[in-house]
Amino acid sequence: MTGKLILIGCGPGAGDLLTLRAVRRIQCADVILYDRLVGEDWREFASSDAIIKYVGKAPGDGGVQQAALNAEIAAHVAAGRTVARLKSGDPMIFGRAAEEISAVLALEAEIEIVPGVTSALAAASDSIITVTERAELQSFVVTTGRTAKADEQPDWAKIVKPGVCAAFYMGVAQAWKIQSTLMAAGVPFNAPCDWVERAGQPGMRHVSTTLSRLAHDTHANQVSNPAILLVRYPYSLAKAVSAERAIAAADSA
Repeated sequence: MTGKLILIGCGPGAGDLLTLRAVRRIQCADVILYDRLVGEDWREFASSDAIIKYVGKAPGDGGVQQAALNAEIAAHVAAGRTVARLKSGDPMIFGRAAEEISAVLALEAEIEIVPGVTSALAAASDSIITVTERAELQSFVVTTGRTAKADEQPDWAKIVKPGVCAAFYMGVAQAWKIQSTLMAAGVPFNAPCDWVERAGQPGMRHVSTTLSRLAHDTHANQVSNPAILLVRYPYSLAKAVSAERAIAAADSA
């Protein structure tokens, strides 16, 4: 009899942001494999008989290789165990969930996803920033500052358009590249940008700036991971910039 894989979103790390469903699944797990940013409060719900192992990775340290982790998950499930894979935020957002799901699909085992409070929304709540707003922000987009290949990046210029709030994960080291790319694409210099470190946790810190000062203020304030960057391009700002450009064009004619 095969076991079960449960991908559990633990939120940004604060114990009181664990969902009731997450707690119940942790209680019934035979094996708990947990990430770096899930906090420690979940431990009080784990069975005393559960196998508990840290499998996290920090930027640049190599950590547990994903292929080895996938194989370990599959081995436990094949042995009939219920595996709780604890992930920070929501497991389906930059959590490499697809790879771990694929590892057990061939076993025809049961798979369950337990949603969690994603870090971007925890960051918005902590800093009291609405990511959508009637007549101003009609789209909310999640993107990343770092990809699997160092020479690739998402097309941020196509993402940050009028009416969009974009949340950048893993973007601290890319602050200058994000700033220069967006400004070159015509995003206004005074578009509001907000860093939120350790969202949802007691040590949360909020650094508010604008696009033209993003790289400078990131460095000056020593922003460090884990941090979410929220970039907003409201319609009113786009209209103001358009009007200014029209006036400038008329004056130069």
